[in-house]
Amino acid sequence: MSQGAVMPLRSSAGAGTGDARINFAAYQVRANAQGARQDFEEMIGQLVTAVRPGVARVVAANPGDWGIDVFIGNLGGLVTVWQSKYFFPVVSTAHQSQIRESFKSATENAAKQGFKLTQWILCVPASMDGPTTKWWDGWKQRQARAKGVVIELWDETELRRLLISPDAEDVRRHYYEPAGRAMRPGAAVIDLAEEEADRLETALFVRQLREAGHVEVGASKEQFFNAEVMAREIVDKGVPVEVAALSSAEAVIRGLWEEHFNDACQACEDSRLPGLHRSVMGDIRAQHASLAAGLPGGPVHTCGLMHRIVDNRRAGWVRHWRQIADDHARTGDPHAPANAASPAQPATGTP
Repeated sequence: MSQGAVMPLRSSAGAGTGDARINFAAYQVRANAQGARQDFEEMIGQLVTAVRPGVARVVAANPGDWGIDVFIGNLGGLVTVWQSKYFFPVVSTAHQSQIRESFKSATENAAKQGFKLTQWILCVPASMDGPTTKWWDGWKQRQARAKGVVIELWDETELRRLLISPDAEDVRRHYYEPAGRAMRPGAAVIDLAEEEADRLETALFVRQLREAGHVEVGASKEQFFNAEVMAREIVDKGVPVEVAALSSAEAVIRGLWEEHFNDACQACEDSRLPGLHRSVMGDIRAQHASLAAGLPGGPVHTCGLMHRIVDNRRAGWVRHWRQIADDHARTGDPHAPANAASPAQPATGTP
């Protein structure tokens, strides 16, 4: 990309404009960490029914599920099994033993109960890290040869591909849209008073925008202000599901920023990274329904969470954003968060 060019806005493939972006953290928001596993398992059962021909059935763990969560076939004949594991946010080496035990249980119970296991599909709402990916590739090949079973992986990439297909539209809407739309009272946007707007002019997030060449920042100030009000209300009330939803939303949003930032650093030599702010905010708006699941806020509040992250010295809009954050902290600006952590590394081209 030539210097000064504007980066194109990313879009989510498959699902139509306005549809919720699939966020697998929604299970923890709806059902907490303990209930997330069951919620995810139920979604897998519905997804299999939608995208695979045949009658999918769920096996209750009473007292054991025979290593089966969902299956198609006849437990007296040929069977394809889907095994769900809510490993989140990453599948790591710590999970390898559980994967091995699940497959072992399925194959051993197939022999004991008299059915033929032809295919075994592991379903996880995350990606495997490097060492686990290497382990999985080798383990899958060895087990496939030894047991005569086709082994597949439905990780977050494959699950999203399936969920945005037309056949799975009802499943996607049921599991990923209602919570994002069921906002309790409090989502109204509060107008920013002139004196408050003037006070925010010295805020770090505004300085980062100015460094990136932004002239008008009024909308950004309003977004930040409303996100701050929402976040303080959530913390003050201490409703666990909302506190967890806020933490999850900010983590996902910072991840989105990081992806766009790294792309921008590679694509553009201009230190101001033109188009970065637009592409990040566009992605946040596109994913609002899933990002705001469990939060008492609208798109303005969701965009404001990005400005909160910048104001807390965890992101920026120019290549040298860390240097700006350090300098801003040294000025002793009264708006700077008192508990902001010091950057872990000097300013570079990557976050």
